[in-house]
Amino acid sequence: MIILFLLPAGILILLVFGVPLIRYSWLSMHAASVVTGLDNIPNGGANWIRLLNDMRFWKDAWQTVRFASFSVSLEVFLAILIALLLHQKWKGRGILRSISLLPWALPTTVMALGWRWIFNTPYGPIEKIINFMGLNPLNILSNPKLTWLSTVLGDVWKTTPFLALILLAGLQTIPDDLYEAFRLEGGKPFQAFLKISLPLLKPYLFLGVIFRLAQAFGVFDLIQVMTGGGPAGSTESLALYAYLNAMRFLDFGYSATIMLASFILLVCACALSWVLIYQSKNIYRVYNS
Repeated sequence: MIILFLLPAGILILLVFGVPLIRYSWLSMHAASVVTGLDNIPNGGANWIRLLNDMRFWKDAWQTVRFASFSVSLEVFLAILIALLLHQKWKGRGILRSISLLPWALPTTVMALGWRWIFNTPYGPIEKIINFMGLNPLNILSNPKLTWLSTVLGDVWKTTPFLALILLAGLQTIPDDLYEAFRLEGGKPFQAFLKISLPLLKPYLFLGVIFRLAQAFGVFDLIQVMTGGGPAGSTESLALYAYLNAMRFLDFGYSATIMLASFILLVCACALSWVLIYQSKNIYRVYNS
């Protein structure tokens, strides 16, 4: 009976996720570019050999991993704080809950345009403040050391409410009796969070992290609008690199290879997240035994 209920969702996942993955896997083993007249010609894995020797790919892979790691980690920290705040019973929390979802509801392109204006030199408000204080311009969007941080900030601002909403739903499933019993036993609020809230939030936390990792590894529109991958390719993501190969260079076989490699990295990141969320306590026990 349970299988019958899960069958429609399984078919939908297979169509939306499985079919494109099979298509990319097949296309990555073929040459399909303007050189071949856009015909799919088997090339014996030459795309993968090219990928392993492509320094631009490895640079973009590192930049994508760095972006996803910093962005998702900061979002988890902020989302926990926001979820705990919105879970408390106080006047006006319903209004604040609604307002907190506005960044997530905004289209990414519109939001990215706003952040590009904020970081603009010399017309953005940040540079205006820096100039008013008599300091040297930061040139945020033209400084490779600062530009990628600006993209992380834009992503965190937009997607933290999504993760906070998932964690808030998880907090509302925890019975108040558990906290009351813990308080009567002399437990402190922070101890209640560590011993009750956090363990029971693990499934919701893992679900939110998986969603966010998938979005962060596939980041395209935010980078394209804010920086275009610059300066000097310092913010170019794997999704943007795959897009350029497909739409600008018309090399669809290599573009599929890049996307498939990005998917493999995503799977590894998800596995690492599972270990950190579910197995960290067991690892700590083994380490100290």
